[in-house]
Amino acid sequence: MQKHLTVVHFSPTGGTRRAALLLAEGLAERIDELDLTLPAPTGRAFGPQDAVLFAGPVFGGRLPALMTQRLKHCTGEGTPAVTAAVYGNRAFEDALLELNDCVTAQGFRVVASAALVAEHSISRAVAAGRPDGADREQLLGFAPAILRKLASGGDISVPGNRPYRAWTPSRAVPAVSETCTACGQCAAQCPARAISPDDPKHTDPERCFLCMRCIARCPQHARTYPAKAQAMVDQRLAPLRTVRRENELFV
Repeated sequence: MQKHLTVVHFSPTGGTRRAALLLAEGLAERIDELDLTLPAPTGRAFGPQDAVLFAGPVFGGRLPALMTQRLKHCTGEGTPAVTAAVYGNRAFEDALLELNDCVTAQGFRVVASAALVAEHSISRAVAAGRPDGADREQLLGFAPAILRKLASGGDISVPGNRPYRAWTPSRAVPAVSETCTACGQCAAQCPARAISPDDPKHTDPERCFLCMRCIARCPQHARTYPAKAQAMVDQRLAPLRTVRRENELFV
């Protein structure tokens, strides 16, 4: 067991954070968090004595571009790292490879990686409630192999392709209903600063990448994914409602 581990996560709706903390639970006595989701996150420099778990969500088989930008504010000096790509039960494709490339470029030494499942952020009936109790037990079971790699080092290989698959976010933005009170919580918590603090009902389509954070955090439930787009996503992912993907470990 490590004495200390820092979990660096980008988690707009909380699923990535929950999965990462469950994985970290079996790895260290003390866990700190660095949240890259905040509108103005701080970076951190890590040394060779540290250990870091990086976790990010999968959007269209890739990491969100905003996360890759913010990872550049974290630096390591041969710091051992564990990485986790968290996906909504469909596929993680190139995201884990991309995450490993990003943190390696920042001076970290990736010794173990995982592909973890969490509830889909748009079609919430897919992998509903995950990570759940069974996931927790499975992730705790990953700990011995990860701890051995943190102690011994060594290279790993993860699935994925270079160049990474092309993915362009939809230019749709969340719909706002009449129940909106313009409280401003969505604007204050938007990672991309896509929502105007002066007019929270307006979302900039050039900045919004449909991370769903404003929808998840709205106290009035006044923000929703556009109905037509929601129906299309639900229909496309409907076969996955009865499929339970398993978490995967690469060491």
